[in-house]
Amino acid sequence: MAERILGLDPGLATLGFGVIELTTGSPPDSAGVTVVDFGVVSTPAHTAIGDRLCTIYDDLHHLIKEFRPDQVVIEKFFFYRMGNTILVAQARGVVMLVLAQHQLSYVEFTPAQVKQALTGYGNAAKAEVQQAVARELDLPHIPRPDDAADALALALAGWFQTPWRVAGQPD
Repeated sequence: MAERILGLDPGLATLGFGVIELTTGSPPDSAGVTVVDFGVVSTPAHTAIGDRLCTIYDDLHHLIKEFRPDQVVIEKFFFYRMGNTILVAQARGVVMLVLAQHQLSYVEFTPAQVKQALTGYGNAAKAEVQQAVARELDLPHIPRPDDAADALALALAGWFQTPWRVAGQPD
């Protein structure tokens, strides 16, 4: 049986998404994980905020219907540049609304928790995390753009940090 995990890196200009599929019960060191898809939802800078939020809303509904995730992992909102904080929070609110409408629960990880899960070091450089994503998913190169790589890192962190999977026991 397969399980899909959707990683989301919220943002107003660019929302990264990454979908991985794994064999239920596969321990993190197995080859039982594959990339289904990854990319970004982009909204043009000179578009009204409401229209940008509607784009995120519509595109995320489409992604969920297309990929049918079993689990969702979101970057935890902790601190952003002050001028960007409210916009990111608004986009994140739309993400949470769409997840609720699809009755999908989610887990949250801070960037440091993702770094720890993928590299073993919570202060790892972004490049180290991206290399870990490519290595863990057996990709020929680092996924681009960065927001999509971050979303895949979130999905992997969700896989690594789920207790029953780490123990290799089905739930």
